[in-house]
Amino acid sequence: MTFRNDIDITKDLIADHGLKPDEYQKILELIGREPSLTELGIFSAMWNEHCSYKSSKKWLRTLPTEGERVIQGPGENAGVVDIGDGQAVVFKMESHNHPSYIEPYQGAATGVGGILRDVFTMGARPIAAMNALRFGAPEHEKTRHLVSGVVAGVGGYGNSFGVPTVGGEVEFDARYNGNILVNAFAAGLADTDKIFYSKAEGVGLPVVYLGAKTGRDGVGGATMASAEFGDDIDEKRPTVQVGDPFTEKRLLEACLELMATGAVIAIQDMGAAGLTCSAVEMGAKGDLGIELDLDQVPVREENMTPYEMMLSESQERMLMVLRPEKEAEARAVFEKWELDFATVGKTTDDLRFRVLWQGTEVANLPIKELGDEAPEYDRPRTEFKKPRPLGKVPSDFDVANAVFTLVSNANGASRRWVWEQYDHLIQSNTLQIPGGDAGVVRVEGHDTKALAFSVDVTPRYCEADAREGGKQAVAECWRNLTAVGAVPLASTDNLNFGNPEKPEIMGQFAEAIMGIGEACRELDFPIVSGNVSLYNETNGIGILPTPAIGGVGLIADWSKMARIGFEEEGQAIVLIGAPSQWGSHLGQSSWLRDVVGRIEGSPPPVDLEHERKAGEFVRNLIEQGITRSVHDCSDGGLAVALAEMAIASGIGAQVNQLNDVSPIETFFGEDQGRYVVALDPRNLDVVWEKAARREVSAFWIGNTGGDSLILGEARAISVEALIQAHESWFPDYMDDEPSAAATA
Repeated sequence: MTFRNDIDITKDLIADHGLKPDEYQKILELIGREPSLTELGIFSAMWNEHCSYKSSKKWLRTLPTEGERVIQGPGENAGVVDIGDGQAVVFKMESHNHPSYIEPYQGAATGVGGILRDVFTMGARPIAAMNALRFGAPEHEKTRHLVSGVVAGVGGYGNSFGVPTVGGEVEFDARYNGNILVNAFAAGLADTDKIFYSKAEGVGLPVVYLGAKTGRDGVGGATMASAEFGDDIDEKRPTVQVGDPFTEKRLLEACLELMATGAVIAIQDMGAAGLTCSAVEMGAKGDLGIELDLDQVPVREENMTPYEMMLSESQERMLMVLRPEKEAEARAVFEKWELDFATVGKTTDDLRFRVLWQGTEVANLPIKELGDEAPEYDRPRTEFKKPRPLGKVPSDFDVANAVFTLVSNANGASRRWVWEQYDHLIQSNTLQIPGGDAGVVRVEGHDTKALAFSVDVTPRYCEADAREGGKQAVAECWRNLTAVGAVPLASTDNLNFGNPEKPEIMGQFAEAIMGIGEACRELDFPIVSGNVSLYNETNGIGILPTPAIGGVGLIADWSKMARIGFEEEGQAIVLIGAPSQWGSHLGQSSWLRDVVGRIEGSPPPVDLEHERKAGEFVRNLIEQGITRSVHDCSDGGLAVALAEMAIASGIGAQVNQLNDVSPIETFFGEDQGRYVVALDPRNLDVVWEKAARREVSAFWIGNTGGDSLILGEARAISVEALIQAHESWFPDYMDDEPSAAATA
């Protein structure tokens, strides 16, 4: 028997598979011979950065992953968190960056499809989706095309599948010109006693292939996503998967129906590295071997080789280990849903991963070592150097003009053009649509319970100081959940960075992880799932470090939740959590970048003890019914927070005179841990008493009312004009873009 399949394993072939010479030498030592081409592909799939986390495992282990409500942390398809009443929320966030830059529509669409499968593979019905998108400079020649394709792909898949998109982020920066980011989040509901896992159990049991047929799309996709781009980007187009949301919807219903029969022992989504990764992970977790017969795999293309079948990332596919006595019943379920059902292998007791094709054994590898012996690196990293202090800033800027600039530019304008292309009301449970601090979805079957979702990160903070930036990403996500009245439960991360082989990038990564871990521990906000996306570079130019944090919170009574807009005229406006009565920190602020044209200084420091105290205080005000109007202060500081509250409600506000305090620092400083709330003036004494008892600062700064926003001594800003400016940028920018259908 030959294992080479008549293909010479050359140095160039090894390099093309993303394997370093020392990694290939380790393969030779593990198997005691030269691998076949199929085996080389299997090692490439299992040992690439995307699947093995070989540069990040050391640091990921430092993150807090356990908590009182955590049922399942990292290591499965998605995290699982108890929400009471015998139910759990299942959620995860994952990247599809490289594919979306190459082919924006299909890259984004299959990113949505993949994250939805991660959730329903666990036995959960998806109830909410979000996305975090980063594009290059608006003026870059590719940006409009990429925005149009990605947004159409996200909407095309999510809308057709039938899950509401309730939140997310869209930002622009020239550092993403050559490598956009598409991070997809999904959450679902499941019964706590009906969670499904990927660990295979039992010897001689059928391994069953379910869903769509296998094609050549996506072959080598995981390996492609584990390397930076060069000038050969267009040649990588065949590595991008092609999705079908209607097949995925049928797959969801078939899987949930099959799970209810008791037939499923283990289940794994065929995502990155397709059949290879799903089969190896299921067997290795159960200390079992797996034997596959590729002649039984349903294919949609002729003359597919074993290499192509093992590395295809065709979408809408699952692998299961089933109870033999239930196999016929299971087949009937999938035939009813007009999906493929094929027994393609069996579990064994020899800890080998065997692949058969046309009567020939084309792979025979130690299954545990494929995962457990994958390389793990402690890559060199440079120590963080504090940024230079912020230089003197001008103090004579017109406050009103600055507000208009900040709410109407590429990064401050309304994202309505984006989210109106997503169905955010399907399933009829959405309580808060995109545009506020967090999306909120009612828990079906309960009269009062709801879940809140948010995703956040400020990349410019992370580049200036990765540790503070990591802390701030967690804190802002936690704040956004708090601002609607939710108790933050747990989080998921999507860590997007450049080339980890560069010490400065590895230094950023490590510092960010340390900041994230510190914040999650202090705020009881454990990381239960996530994804690392490295090598986000083109021709050596890396993205901004972008460790996105997605969070889930629980609202006990959604009738009391808060919203971003002012509730009514004549209410008192209170600033909660400010270290002094106003703001002060202008380093790395939006005002400095977008109004002054400078990016410098340190990001605002994050005091986690203060974050917790201020957040718990605000949440108590919401729970007690004292306020229904809450917004956290973030990009643009107090001025933008007030402007956004006025825009959301159409109600103006007047803020007190400032005396000798600098209006620029006051209104545009991005000091952390602050909330703006509006409430009945008769409740102010109650607020002062509660604030004093909890040792949280709370200052009355003005009142709601009228049709203008008046900030100190600045000229009045028409709320109608603010709304017009805020809503205009995106549709004006996209006006000349060809239709999405033309780019799909």
